[in-house]
Amino acid sequence: MFSIFKKSPSPSTPATTSASSAGGSSPSAPITEVTLTVNGRTVTAEIDPRMLLVQFLRESLQLTGTHVGCDTSQCGACVVHLDGRAVKACTTLAISCEGASVTTIEGVGQDGQLHPMQEAFRNNHGLQCGYCTPGMIMSAIDIVNRRGNQLDETTVRHELEGNICRCTGYHNIVKAVLDAAGRMKVAQAAE
Repeated sequence: MFSIFKKSPSPSTPATTSASSAGGSSPSAPITEVTLTVNGRTVTAEIDPRMLLVQFLRESLQLTGTHVGCDTSQCGACVVHLDGRAVKACTTLAISCEGASVTTIEGVGQDGQLHPMQEAFRNNHGLQCGYCTPGMIMSAIDIVNRRGNQLDETTVRHELEGNICRCTGYHNIVKAVLDAAGRMKVAQAAE
């Protein structure tokens, strides 16, 4: 188990945390313990109960592949999997994930190999600047897991409406998702 507990307050100090130790919260914010599994590792931390999942991942665990683009759940740069389903980490409280399993972009590959969706994005040039790519890939994996072989270009475009890419025209992203869907089906059949 990995623990990121903050230094215990001295007996004369109330159980509070500073902005620097709890991801930007006020000096009088209460501390709450949270335990969850992130990319297969159990982690426990003392956090401000108002801390967002994206802050927890980026600031507490140093998993910076999950990006912050809008803070309003509009762009999809922060998508992670929570118990196997895509969620936007910028509007999910970390404390609400108590006991849950979170997978970030850093956790989708296995044994040093890219996930089939990552490979398809690379092979189909489904990225340009790369800022939206982690969230786009996490959403795309969720789409394939939910829709399976019921995917076509129109469905993929509709499903990706919650993810914004300012660089591409989405053509290669859609191509990558459809390509990976075939690869993922083959990989699942082999298991």
